[in-house]
Amino acid sequence: MRFETTKYGFAYGAANVTRIVSDENKGWIVLGIQTPKQEIQVYVTKTGKIRVHTHGGGEWKEQQT
Repeated sequence: MRFETTKYGFAYGAANVTRIVSDENKGWIVLGIQTPKQEIQVYVTKTGKIRVHTHGGGEWKEQQT
């Protein structure tokens, strides 16, 4: 399986994980995860809240139980 570090992330197998943007002062980061078939963006806040957005622009919502 392929593993390679990149300037802003890494590639492992079919996945490419990249830091897209971050703000050190405010403490948030956006990571991108891309495969040949799909792409998502993961937004993490300073407090640990996570939001996941699909390539089409929709947000994955937490399932209510």
